Amino acid sequence: MKKFLIITITILIVMTQNISAENIPNLIGMWTGENDTYSELKGLKTWEKNVEITEQTDRRFKGHFTYSDGTKNFYGIIHPDNVTITWVASNSRGYNIGKILESNKISACYVESGIDATVGCAVLSRVKNN
Repeated sequence: MKKFLIITITILIVMTQNISAENIPNLIGMWTGENDTYSELKGLKTWEKNVEITEQTDRRFKGHFTYSDGTKNFYGIIHPDNVTITWVASNSRGYNIGKILESNKISACYVESGIDATVGCAVLSRVKNN
């Protein structure tokens, strides 16, 4: 009986992991939207944010975005809830956290503390699938 129970639990765990893996959203593509930011240095600002996610392997993804100071590469992760996303750039002091709102719509909110403290949020729509 004990062996049967262990086998049953193992099968259920594997099935749950497979179901979860099948539901991982595909984020590859070009995303665009208005970004509303606020910072000590620049005050209130609204600008168009363009994000391109170029690669995705399971929950892990990478891409880049262009803004007034240049281009930043980032690496991100889709949380196990298949809704929450987080990404970071190596040349940044903050991070983005967001939500998958629909299959072609995400939120992306940036938070940075310290001397260049900044907050900003955008609702991005996928305009192109790669």
